[in-house]
Amino acid sequence: MSQARDIVIIGGGHNGLVTAFYLAKAGFKPLVLERNAQVGGAAVTDEFHPGFRCSTLAHTAGPILPSILADMQLEKHGLRLMTPDVCVTALSPDGRALSLYQDAAKSAQEIAAFSQRDAVKYPEFEQSLGKISKVIGEALATTPPDIDHPSSGDLWSMLKTGRAIRKLGKKDMFRLLRWGPMAVADLASEYFETELLRAVIAARGVFGTFLGPWSAGSALVLLIRAAADPHPAGSATFAAGGMGTVTQAMAAAAQAAGAEIRTGAEVIEIHVQNGVATGVLLSTGEEILAKAIISNADPKRTLLKLTDPTHLSPDFVQKLQHYRGNGTVAKVNLALSGLPKFTALKNGDASALKGRIHIGHEIDYLERAFDESKYGNFSRQPYLEATIPSLTDPTLAPEGKHVMSIYMQYAPYKLKGDWEQERNALGQTVVGTLAQYAPNLPELILTHKIITPHDLEEKYGLTGGQIFHGDLALDQFFTMRPLLDWARYRTPIQNLYLCGSGTHPGAGLTGGSGANAAREILKELKK
Repeated sequence: MSQARDIVIIGGGHNGLVTAFYLAKAGFKPLVLERNAQVGGAAVTDEFHPGFRCSTLAHTAGPILPSILADMQLEKHGLRLMTPDVCVTALSPDGRALSLYQDAAKSAQEIAAFSQRDAVKYPEFEQSLGKISKVIGEALATTPPDIDHPSSGDLWSMLKTGRAIRKLGKKDMFRLLRWGPMAVADLASEYFETELLRAVIAARGVFGTFLGPWSAGSALVLLIRAAADPHPAGSATFAAGGMGTVTQAMAAAAQAAGAEIRTGAEVIEIHVQNGVATGVLLSTGEEILAKAIISNADPKRTLLKLTDPTHLSPDFVQKLQHYRGNGTVAKVNLALSGLPKFTALKNGDASALKGRIHIGHEIDYLERAFDESKYGNFSRQPYLEATIPSLTDPTLAPEGKHVMSIYMQYAPYKLKGDWEQERNALGQTVVGTLAQYAPNLPELILTHKIITPHDLEEKYGLTGGQIFHGDLALDQFFTMRPLLDWARYRTPIQNLYLCGSGTHPGAGLTGGSGANAAREILKELKK
C-alpha cells in the first residue's frame, strides 16, 4: 500500500540530515530513509571488539561549518567536540618527528629544529592561506551560477566574490589565481625546504583523491580544505564518543525541527513518470509517494542505479558515466592492549599523538605510492594518516588500552586482483609500515577491522569506494560538480534533487553541500 509524503530524503548521512533540518525548520515535514540500522553514512561509531569503539570511517570532523553548528544547536543535542593543541605529527624514517600546532608560533618553533628559514616562512604561508581560503569559503557557501542564464542573484553572488578577490590585494590575488591550477608539491616546495614539512602539507591536497602531489590542480584541493580550516596541514577535531555522535546529534536536531527518520529502510528505486519523480520503492516492497525527492547518495548511484537511465538523455548519461569517482582509500581500525611506542618521540610524550599522525616523509614517497595505484596495485609503501582517539576520549577503550584509526592511501577500487583475497595483505602492509615507526605495535594488536574500497561501495553505498562521492578536481569543482549545467542541486528529472558530497562544495564532513542544497530546494518548493 502506498503512502504520500511532501519530501523524501534518501540516505541519512550528514548532508542528508543537514538538508532535513533546514527543510523542517522552514515548515516542511521531510522523511529521511536510511538503509542501515543507524544514521550517519560515513560518520558512524561502531564497537568492533568488546569494549573498543572507533569511528568506523571518517575519524575527524570536517570541521563542521560554524553556521550549521549554531543553527542545529548540536551541542544541545549531545555533541562535544575536542580539538587538541597538536594538529599533526609527521614522522620520518631517520627517527625525527615534526609536530604542527594550532598556534602558528609554536609550530614555527618546532620547524626551527629542521630549518630556520622554514620557521620564518611558515607563519607567512599560514597567513596568506587564511586570507585566500576565506574568499574561497565564501564561494563554497554560494550556489554555483547558471552559466547560460544567470539570474540577478547569480550576478550579485559573482560580483561579491569578485570584490572579495580584489580586497585580497595584488599579491594574494595573484596567489589565488596561480595556486589553484598548481601541483601541491610545487606550492609546498616554493615556500619550504624541509621535505617532511613539504610532504605533510602536500598530503592535504591529495587525501581521498586519485591525484599525486605532482598532479596539476592538487593545490586546489588544499585550498578547498583550507576554506574550512586554514592551518596549512589541517587540524584534528574529534567528537566525544566517536564521529557517530556528530550524526546522532544532527538526527536529533532534525527530528526536533519536525523531520521524521526511518532506519532499516532501503530505497531500491526512484519512480519517474513523464520526466517527473513521483516516489520511491523500498526493498520491502513499500512505495512512498512524494512531491520532492532528495538524494544524499552519490550522483551515479542516484541517477544510474536508483533511477532508470532511460529517463535521461543519452548525452547526460554518457557524461555522468565519465564523472570520475574511483576510490583510493582503505581504512584499518585496531584494538590495542597498550599505547604504541614511537621511536621518534624520545621522551615518550603521548601529547604529540593526540592529533593526526602522518606517515609519508617526502613528496616523492607520496608520488611513488600514487604511482602503484595507477596500475591497479595498492601501495606497498603507503601514505598513512592515523589517529589514536582514545588518548583524547578514554571512553572509547578499556582503561589502559587504546583504539587506532588508520587511513591508507593508495588503495585503488579497480584492483588487479580480488579485494577479498588481498584484504589481509593490505592490513599487513599497513601494520608493517607503522611498525617501522612504532616497533611494538604488532604485539599490541588484539584485533583489527579492515575496510577496502569494495567494502565502501557494498556496505556504505559509496560508488567506486569514493569517500567524497566523486574526485575533488579542477574539472569537477564549482559549476562542474557533478556536471556542467547541473551544479545547482537539481537533476534533469523534475522534483529529483541531490544534496550529497557529489555536489558543490563536496569537501568532506562540513555539511556545506547539505546546507546549500536545502537553500536552493526551498526556493523551488516555495514556488
